[in-house]
Amino acid sequence: MTEGTAPQPPKPATREERLAARLRDNLRLRKAQARALSEPLAPASGDRSGESQS
Repeated sequence: MTEGTAPQPPKPATREERLAARLRDNLRLRKAQARALSEPLAPASGDRSGESQS
């Protein structure tokens, strides 16, 4: 065993690292939103909005 070498807790991320992580997350979310908006909407199976109701 080695003496005097206690495991150090991880250092807190620097400001640049935190900002970079936030930018990556934001980009991932925006890409997911863009993909969801570009997909054609499938009509619901029980949707009868085009039919007249009598």
